[in-house]
Amino acid sequence: MAKAHDHHDHHDHDHHDHGDAHDHDPGAHKHGAHKHGANKHGAHRHGHGHSHGHHHHHVPTDMGRAFAIGVTLNAAFVLIEVGAGFWSGSMALLADAGHNLSDVLALLMAWGATVLARRAPTSRRTYGLRKGTILASLGNAVFLLLAIGGIVSESIHRLTQPGAVATTAVMITAGVGILINGGTALLFMRGSQDDINVRGAFLHMASDAVISLVVVIGAGIIALTGLQWIDPVLSLGIAVVIVAGTWGLLRDSVNLALDGAPREIDVAEVRAWLGAQPGVEEIHDLHIWAMSTTETALTAHVIRPANDDADQFLHATCEALSTRFNIGHSTLQVETDSENACRLAPAGVV
Repeated sequence: MAKAHDHHDHHDHDHHDHGDAHDHDPGAHKHGAHKHGANKHGAHRHGHGHSHGHHHHHVPTDMGRAFAIGVTLNAAFVLIEVGAGFWSGSMALLADAGHNLSDVLALLMAWGATVLARRAPTSRRTYGLRKGTILASLGNAVFLLLAIGGIVSESIHRLTQPGAVATTAVMITAGVGILINGGTALLFMRGSQDDINVRGAFLHMASDAVISLVVVIGAGIIALTGLQWIDPVLSLGIAVVIVAGTWGLLRDSVNLALDGAPREIDVAEVRAWLGAQPGVEEIHDLHIWAMSTTETALTAHVIRPANDDADQFLHATCEALSTRFNIGHSTLQVETDSENACRLAPAGVV
């Protein structure tokens, strides 16, 4: 509910303006405009407007089943691949098992994000457990970098002392991987158009299918030529792919854990866009951070001297922030007096 109060030295409440703006559509819930206006202390007047826009992007209802099938099949395949890798002496299979393990963790993280996002906030955790998805991605990245170190070390050792590889077992196991990873990718293909978590799961599974194909080809070349060094070279190549993907995951996870703006959002562009809105003279104390791996929040102070259409301005601005920048939880404080504006950060910082 939006309220405007005029306060005098004797705290007379003579004027009340109430207005709510709520807009409902599938997958989105916006709380429109909250005005806390006009405090008069002598010759000074401050107008403050707060608007909160919330857009919750849910995974389609049938994606929970897809996640369950994908996690089960790929976790079972990781165990099979590890066993076959040790039995056949193939470091390429073990490296691919590490890659598949990374994708099992990624699937669990994406699945967990949809579950945690639905947990209701509490009086202690007012944002709910959304941040848990960021901590999960950080733990995932650290674990994978530690695990890949062991694979690289053993691969280098195999380069100096190549061992025989049971190529038939490698080709059969990797061939099963093509089927499992390809089939799992198909489970997520439809939902990948609408949800970033599902799209990530689809890309992970599709890339795994390609890597399994590379392992099959490598084992075939070894069988034809007898060049055993091909196997550890393939495993090192797979390790490079994992490190490249995991390093980006680690970088982004640390950034989000430290409340940095998501990489896909250009903060300067958001600031410029806000500053160009009708009647806006200045933007300060702008903060953009991730509430979870799928939700972004924004707070900003907006100096707007002529604020007669406050409710409409706030609603339209929050709606546009959601559709244009995918910032679904926006809080704007509108101030009408630039000389007495509330500045929370040192000048020049934000």
